[in-house]
Amino acid sequence: MQRILVLNPKGGSGKTTVATNLASYFASIGDHPLLTDDDPQGSSTRWLRKRTAEQPVIHGIATFERNSRVTRAWQMRVPADAGHVVIDTPAAVPAQGMPDLTRNADAIIVPVMPSDIDIHACSKCIADLLLIAKVRRDEHRIGVVANRVKRNTRIYQSLMRFLETLRIPIVATLRDSQNYVRAAELGIGLHEMKPAQAAQDLDDWRPLLAWLKARELARGPSESTPPVAAGI
Repeated sequence: MQRILVLNPKGGSGKTTVATNLASYFASIGDHPLLTDDDPQGSSTRWLRKRTAEQPVIHGIATFERNSRVTRAWQMRVPADAGHVVIDTPAAVPAQGMPDLTRNADAIIVPVMPSDIDIHACSKCIADLLLIAKVRRDEHRIGVVANRVKRNTRIYQSLMRFLETLRIPIVATLRDSQNYVRAAELGIGLHEMKPAQAAQDLDDWRPLLAWLKARELARGPSESTPPVAAGI
């Protein structure tokens, strides 16, 4: 089982967009993923509730909700058929909370938007991952996703120059597309749309999916997986 953490303490970076579309992709290939919503705003949970029984299976856990009828451990259990766990983290994650959050993550995806504010926030996030969470570069667990970009703009060029200085791989560049808006409204992902409708956006996702596959192969099948979703 691969555990994928989508993380950026700054709100509005596109964490839910990345997390829901990843879950949709894994569901579309029959992996029955678990989408864990750690954000009290509940955006991933609302997206899940729009899905119908006819759509590919995505398990969901809203970790911010409490159910008095079951134990916390039972609520947080990972379904036996889940091939991947995708965690949509909250905004404003404190730096001191990152070690626990990232400890069992096989891949850490940091989405960043092309703006001066987002670039600064991404810089701090990467620094906290390296210095406080002690995620080593040579583990190759961190990947940056440039989100909602318009390639022929000055701020996009500034973003790419900044990302190159981090010495962290840019695993995808996602264009600013209305397909993401439609997918969020309908409770689907790009990989559940008609290929002709989302062809350009699907091309954007191929490097990210290839990076995740490489991380999964590097991890190997013999490593144990914790039985609950809490704290990944």
